[in-house]
This record gives sequence, structure tokens and C-alpha cells, in this order.
Amino acid sequence: MEGSWIDRNQLPITVKGKTLVAWNQMEWFSMVTKLIFPDSDRDDIILQYRGRLDTNERQYTFVLQHSELGNIEGEGLIGPESIVQRYWVLGDESQRRSGFETLRQINSNRYYYSSGIMAGHHLNLVSVMETVLERKP
Repeated sequence: MEGSWIDRNQLPITVKGKTLVAWNQMEWFSMVTKLIFPDSDRDDIILQYRGRLDTNERQYTFVLQHSELGNIEGEGLIGPESIVQRYWVLGDESQRRSGFETLRQINSNRYYYSSGIMAGHHLNLVSVMETVLERKP
């Protein structure tokens, strides 16, 4: 994965990362993503997902341990050419942070990824990430 991270009122910075996906059982998956910010003093971000995809459904739910945001719950929907998911940070009543992620398939091995983190009662956009993911065999 390679692209840009933009914090509110800041210039974009380069982000690179890798995602590993594993299917533990028929309907359960786990996924780990590590994001690094070369040429920046920003700390790496690690995301550890565990989720369940119903066999006959296009919907899934997941829990996520995010190195910056903490414990997260979310849900996703799989479309013909995209995956869209939303999440909310647990125990975060003061900031009310939530977010979304969209993966759009470009071809069988490439995806365009965009995400955003929002906070507050008015869901102010705090940060945005846009990257291209490429599947490695």
C-alpha cells in the first residue's frame, strides 16, 4: 500500500503499509495492517482486525485494535466492485470518534483505498488517507 495521509490543517505526508489477511475458519477472518510514515516523525499505526463474514451474506462485522484509537467495532458491506466499512471507537464518549474505509477494485490485483476519521457531535473530519493497494502473490 502506498499513498498519502492528511491530518486536518496539515500538508499530506507519505504513507506506506502492508496488510495480511487470514481465514481461520470458514466464516472468520483476521487481518493485520501496519502503516509507516517515511520522511516523517509520525509513529507507525498498527491495526488488528477480527471479523465474521456470513457465508450467504455480503455483510460482515468486526472488532479492531487500533494502536492510536484503541478498541473499535465496525461493520462492512461487500459490493460487486467495492468494500465499504464504518466503525466507531468504544469508550470514547468525550471525542466520539468514528470512521469509514472504502476499497474500490481497479483490477484483480489493485485497489484504490480511501478512509477518514471523524470526531465530535458534528462529525468533523480529522484525517484522511488515500492509497493504492496492490496484491502480492
